[in-house]
Amino acid sequence: MKSSLTLDGNNLTIETIDTFSRNTEISVDIAPSALLKVQNSREFLEKEVQRSIVYGANTGFGPMASNIINHTQLTLLQANLIRSHAVGIGDPLPETYVLAAMLVRLNTLLKGYSGVSPELIRHLQTFINKRILPIIPEHGAVGTSGDLVQLAHIALALTGEGEVMYRKKRRKSVAVLKECGISPYALKPKEGLSLINGTSAMTGIGALLCARAEHILSFAIRFGALSLELVHAFDDSISEHLHNTRPHKGQIEVARRLRSLLESSRMLKKRDELRQPSENGADVVHISETVQEFYSLRCIPQVLGPVLDTLANTKNILETEMNSASDNPIVDTEHKLILHGGNFHGDYVASAVDQLKIALVKLGMLSERRTNFFLNHEINKFFPPFMNLRTPGLTLGLQGLQFVATSTAAQNQTLAFPHYIHSIPTNGDNQDIVSMGTDAALFATKVANNVNIILAVELITLAQAVHFSNNPSELSDSSQKLIQQITEIFPPIIEDRTLVDQLPKVVAFIQDEKKGNV
Repeated sequence: MKSSLTLDGNNLTIETIDTFSRNTEISVDIAPSALLKVQNSREFLEKEVQRSIVYGANTGFGPMASNIINHTQLTLLQANLIRSHAVGIGDPLPETYVLAAMLVRLNTLLKGYSGVSPELIRHLQTFINKRILPIIPEHGAVGTSGDLVQLAHIALALTGEGEVMYRKKRRKSVAVLKECGISPYALKPKEGLSLINGTSAMTGIGALLCARAEHILSFAIRFGALSLELVHAFDDSISEHLHNTRPHKGQIEVARRLRSLLESSRMLKKRDELRQPSENGADVVHISETVQEFYSLRCIPQVLGPVLDTLANTKNILETEMNSASDNPIVDTEHKLILHGGNFHGDYVASAVDQLKIALVKLGMLSERRTNFFLNHEINKFFPPFMNLRTPGLTLGLQGLQFVATSTAAQNQTLAFPHYIHSIPTNGDNQDIVSMGTDAALFATKVANNVNIILAVELITLAQAVHFSNNPSELSDSSQKLIQQITEIFPPIIEDRTLVDQLPKVVAFIQDEKKGNV
């Protein structure tokens, strides 16, 4: 049975976009009140175009805005805008990214500030519901005046030009429209500009990134909990009293989740179990007990707390953006104004996804350092070198696999540089400071993909450590379930074996949205 999502311009969320992008059984409906706003906006704009100069409706674009266009050429003007800007190049964006961008664009148009017609709204709604997804090449936009190039490819498909993905096949848009009994849309004055002016591509991609980041963070916390168990850590590093003395919201929440995960564990130690050694007259007495764990173990809330706070801030910015008018000019029917400005500028989104990208890089570095701890016998003093469960020297265990985590973490460090500060003037210097928002979002998704790989290596390492310790019954319920799940798809490495066919299964396990949440 199909379900539906009703949009009104104000109620779109990251969770909604994530669910919608993965479920072909959900259709989108339009709230009647939103459609009425759209109608009123269109009627007001049409009157203004007859008597006033309205950028993009009866003028040229960018530095050519001083060219006033004859009313007989206004529809051709919109078609020319779309054809001239649908010039992206590179690999097509994933279908989920395209659908997310279309959903965000539809919602922003439903605000009733863009001057589009109800007919265009219904046309875009039909494309979404039939999952006719325009081919959008990866490269092209600078993120100001929004995602002009990416969104132009959506507009091009609506008019029956360009290519689309339909039922998993890449085809000409005109052929798919004919098959579905849909007429190509003829853009009315300003409608082409309204479709491409704005931040819908970067926002849609960013929304899916946030959903993935939330999932990644959940796994990172679970792995941190298991790591604390395996080293028999002191429990005061996650104490509520400790973290209340430094009350950052993220830090407190991560510590709370760790305590919840470890509540059923029998492997943590109490600080009062550590006793003073007997007096023997020596100035210094060495004890075998570790008094404090390495930072990658002891400081999990302090490292992942900022990741959680950054994610919360990014989600807030993106959900504000996807329920905002990011067009230019704004058609304000309430005050009877046509407002020329820069709501299309992508810096809010670009800055937010850059910050989330940096946070994910740090999360991956924490994971990689813990992997190194468990694989390096010289520092953990307990586990065999490279978690070798057979004959160190003859067999190599995870020695080769560690390189994957190390190299991937290093690549992420290069990708971490904020992209939104790479502003290069363009468009005849009309766009003299730009956001690079869509590329920033795409770089962040690359980092997220890499973090999944790093976490996969850590999970394999932790599973090996559990098999070496041979005490799974003392683990927390969460950790026992985790080890059971991973062992089913990736058995412990006793004798060296080829891993290339099995590693993607571990990555897929981490990517599975049904797993990892705490």
